[in-house]
Amino acid sequence: MDLVVTAGSQDGLCKALEMMISPGDYVVTQEPCYTGTLSILKPYKPQYLPISGDQNGMCPEALKAALSKWKPEEVQDTEKNVPKVLYVNPNACNPTGVSLPEDRRQEIYKIASEYNLIILEDDPYYFVQFGDRKDFPPSFLSMDVDCRVIRFDSFSKILSSGLRIGYVTGPKPLVERIVLHAQVSLLHAPAMSQVLVSELLKLWGDEGFFKHTDAVQAFYLDQRNAMLEAAEKHLSDLCEWAVPTGGMFLWLKVPKIHDTWDMILERALTKNVILVPGKAFMCDSSKPCQYMRAAFSIVSPENMDKGCKNLAELIREEMVLQESNASSD
Repeated sequence: MDLVVTAGSQDGLCKALEMMISPGDYVVTQEPCYTGTLSILKPYKPQYLPISGDQNGMCPEALKAALSKWKPEEVQDTEKNVPKVLYVNPNACNPTGVSLPEDRRQEIYKIASEYNLIILEDDPYYFVQFGDRKDFPPSFLSMDVDCRVIRFDSFSKILSSGLRIGYVTGPKPLVERIVLHAQVSLLHAPAMSQVLVSELLKLWGDEGFFKHTDAVQAFYLDQRNAMLEAAEKHLSDLCEWAVPTGGMFLWLKVPKIHDTWDMILERALTKNVILVPGKAFMCDSSKPCQYMRAAFSIVSPENMDKGCKNLAELIREEMVLQESNASSD
């Protein structure tokens, strides 16, 4: 096992994907998927195997079904174009905010072992899960027995995203190659940021660090509850959502809107709301998508209420526009 400090977890993830993926390769990923990962992969034009999920994250049954076109013995042949990597954002997933329970993690790891997949465990929200830290589900890395997990952690969500400090942990042969990549690209993660984080952690010690992360978690829990209250008040008859188990996002489905893309990108600003259309998180962005992601990281409860009210007005206007366009067609 080895570890390397990176310029944020995004830097480590980018280098790992560049190491693992060739143009046209199969990539197994949860869907919806973090848009930053899809952006990294886009130049490689991969063949996606998107795995659906529910309020508990990626479904092992769906993963097994997607891989069933290959026999387990076929994937041992590295010369064949078979799936090699499984990308997963296990805790407070971006954009859905849901987390994988332990039993699903064990099932997914077992399937990955059967089909010889490297698991890329992207976990920047680990310390922003809601609930008692002692009850957090184990990481994929902690259950790894055959060197198939590369884990990506970050200080961005608990200290400052501007520090650009993260770290990659995994099998030594793979981490060594990420180090070699860093030596010829950015050379090293920001030295000043590394010193600041190192000295802060020394000053805090374990007790001080966990006191801080508990405070961060409590802040986001209050933010989530305020967001849910505003959504329930203004959007309950227009949208559907699962309660986020961590993080800073609310993933909204608008059943009566065919596609949120134009509504968000062309008309949302007229209502002073900014969201991300669901297409941005889908492997095939050409298909219509009824979802959108709202963020509640630093918004005041008053502005959450105002924003949800404005969003409701936007959706109702979009429904009228959609009906009008359908009639004219």
